[in-house]
Amino acid sequence: MKDFFQHRQGPLPKSGPCFIGILNVTPDSFSDGGQFISPDRALTQARRLAASGVSMLDLGAESTRPGAAAVTPDDEWARLKPVLAMLQEQLPDIPLSLDTRHHQVAAKGLEAGISVLNDVTGFSDPAMLELAKHSDCGLIAMRSRLRDGSLWMPEYDDPASRSAELALAEMRCMRDRLLEAGIAQERIVLDPGFGFGMTYNEDFALWNLLPRLPAMLSWPIRRFCIGISRKRFLPWRNGTPGLSSLHRDGLTDFAHQEAEAMGYRVFRTHELP
Repeated sequence: MKDFFQHRQGPLPKSGPCFIGILNVTPDSFSDGGQFISPDRALTQARRLAASGVSMLDLGAESTRPGAAAVTPDDEWARLKPVLAMLQEQLPDIPLSLDTRHHQVAAKGLEAGISVLNDVTGFSDPAMLELAKHSDCGLIAMRSRLRDGSLWMPEYDDPASRSAELALAEMRCMRDRLLEAGIAQERIVLDPGFGFGMTYNEDFALWNLLPRLPAMLSWPIRRFCIGISRKRFLPWRNGTPGLSSLHRDGLTDFAHQEAEAMGYRVFRTHELP
C-alpha cells in the first residue's frame, strides 16, 4: 500500500515542509479566476510554482467560492484534460493532485496518471469514496459544509459561532468514513477546511486549536494539510479585512510559518515567497 508521500513519479521529501501549489484552470476562482484557464498560461504558472519550490501541483477546474456557477463533470474534464496532458509532458517530475468532487472526473484523472485525489467534500459521495477505496493514490480529504448541494459560507457577523466544536465533529466523521471504508491511514491527509461553511470566529477558534488538533482527532500531525492560502480569515485576523486576495500572500506565508512551528508540514498555497 502506497504512502501519501509515495507517488508514481517517486517519493516526496519527508523532511521540511511540503508545499502543494494551487493551479486553478477556472474562470471564477476567488483569488485568480481566469488567469490560468488556457493551457499555455497554466503551464507558465506551473513552471513558476515548480521553480519556487512546490513539491506537487494541485489542479482544479471547478471554483469552490460561494456563488460560483455549477460545472458539469464533462465541462470540468474538458478544462482539465489539455492542461493535465501538457503538465505531464513538460513537467514530468512534478506529481499532480486533482482537485475535484466529481467521481467521473476523478476516474479519468486516475486513468491519466494523477498521484493524489483532493476532494473538498471529504469523499462524502459514495461513488467518490468507492473510487478512492479501489485506487492506490494519495487522498486529501477536506472538511466542508454543503447547502443544497453547493459549497457556501455563512454570514460573518454571527456572534453565536465562536467555537470549533462542529468543525471537529465534522472532521471526526470524515476521518471515520475513510477508515471504515478500509482505506489505510498512510494514504490520507486531512484538511480542516478553513473558510468552508465557517464564520470568521469559527475559523479563529479552529486555528487556535491547531496545537491540540492531532491529539483531539488521534491523527498524526504530518497527515494534515493546512489550506489557509489567501483566505479571508487572514486579513480579518490581521485587522485589515479589506485586503484583496491577491495581496494576502505575506499573511499566508506568516500563517504557514506559525503552523510549521507547531509541527504541520503539508500546505496548499497559491504562491511561495
